[in-house]
Amino acid sequence: MSIITNSYFIVKVKYTKQLENGAFKRVTEPYLVAGFSFTDAEASIYENLGSVIRGEFMVTDIKRVDYHDIFDKTNGCADKYFIAKISFDSVDIDSDKSKKVTHTLLIGASTIEEATETLKDELKTLLVDYIIVSITETKIVEIFTMKEFLANGSEGDSEEVDS
Repeated sequence: MSIITNSYFIVKVKYTKQLENGAFKRVTEPYLVAGFSFTDAEASIYENLGSVIRGEFMVTDIKRVDYHDIFDKTNGCADKYFIAKISFDSVDIDSDKSKKVTHTLLIGASTIEEATETLKDELKTLLVDYIIVSITETKIVEIFTMKEFLANGSEGDSEEVDS
């Protein structure tokens, strides 16, 4: 059993999209991609979007992001994604001093109210008192995990993937 850890990247893709009224428009959309490196993130985007987007598309930007966790009860079918920041106090064992810790989380939901409820539900077992600092909507279109990337045969033959 091998456990794979990875990073997350926001990959911006520029392509020509057909709008609902039939018109075509050049758009740039961000996708969240799990990967070990920038190269993995770019390869995953080409693998996952190559058959979905008609015509040419171009990766215009890749940026590493630090999400402590991702909560998506919709199994990848979320209407929107929200960034939540929470903070709590943590005590340093060596110095016995308290310090404020902030975590950034990503939540898949339809509304900000649903995102707030999902966050509270997921953190109900947390043993420390936390404060929700903010919840804001992102422009992320879709999330591609390492499981999807590895399932397409693009990487090694690991038995178990954690993403």
